[in-house]
Amino acid sequence: MRVSSLLLSLLIGALSFGSCSKGSAPVVNPAPTNLNVTATVSTDNSGNVNFVASATNATTYDYDFGNGIFQTVPSGTVMYKYPASGNYKVNVIAKSTSGQTISKSIDVTVTVAQSLIWSDEFDQPGAPNPAKWNYDLGAGGWGNQELQHYTNRTDNAIVSNGTLKIIAKKENFSGSAYTSARLLTKDKFSFKYGKIEVRAKMPVGVGTWPAAWMLGANINTVSWPNCGEIDIVEHKGSDVNKIYGTLHYPGNFGGNAVGGTKVITGANSEFHVYACEWTALSIKFYIDGALYFTFANNSTLPFNQNFFVLLNLAMGGTFGGTIDAGFNSATFEVDYVRVYQ
Repeated sequence: MRVSSLLLSLLIGALSFGSCSKGSAPVVNPAPTNLNVTATVSTDNSGNVNFVASATNATTYDYDFGNGIFQTVPSGTVMYKYPASGNYKVNVIAKSTSGQTISKSIDVTVTVAQSLIWSDEFDQPGAPNPAKWNYDLGAGGWGNQELQHYTNRTDNAIVSNGTLKIIAKKENFSGSAYTSARLLTKDKFSFKYGKIEVRAKMPVGVGTWPAAWMLGANINTVSWPNCGEIDIVEHKGSDVNKIYGTLHYPGNFGGNAVGGTKVITGANSEFHVYACEWTALSIKFYIDGALYFTFANNSTLPFNQNFFVLLNLAMGGTFGGTIDAGFNSATFEVDYVRVYQ
């Protein structure tokens, strides 16, 4: 009788314990809640923004800064420096130890003051500055069926009266019927992101093909078009005043390239400023400060590495077309090239 009573008491106690425990077991690794994100933009136009994220039960925070850059921040507090002015949508994901998440987005407007990092004002008479420019030499235009032979002679590229003159001439030279010059900063200067301005006056003559452009600095390793190409300005002497801004990359190159055009006045009688503003999010093309084409950049494209600058005047070829039979010479005149970051 005593044993049965004892067993009954133990059974009742066990049931009572189970009844009390049911429904009140502690929650393991709860999801984060109450996510708050603030951004303090520096007033010195440096591009610095201080972000603070906090959430209940969060152990780490994943930031998407809205420009293709991501960062995991355990504390939730981070200072990020934007390389360019713009309006950015910043997304923050707060995570718990079990991987449960909550997210929040905020809009941030950033102004970044750019500084001149490289330029050539072409104010020293004579040959182009050898500390800044190399030459591509030879004929054929490297696949473009151009008719000039590029030289490093001052007959074809010379600085005088504050401007660079790239001069195409009708003359027999090493088997070609024309000569000209192609200057480039390869192995001397390259940059990633920023703004480049070229103040220039286009040549006169049907068949002329002037260009200010850029190529990926890894061209020797990956070749073209894998390196990417950014044409800041191109012009056809057969279609005066129509300006081209173009991008070449795998899947979109040559006749399938992506770009925009704008018709202006006085392309070959006046100087105009042709500019390209380049970030991880976009590549924008301007003439005299007016935007005329925007290209959406992203991390899958080759436009996220260093590029170098080229200036040249081609004759004929796949873009320049048939050359006027009466052509003798033409000059692509450049007042300056300036790069800002």
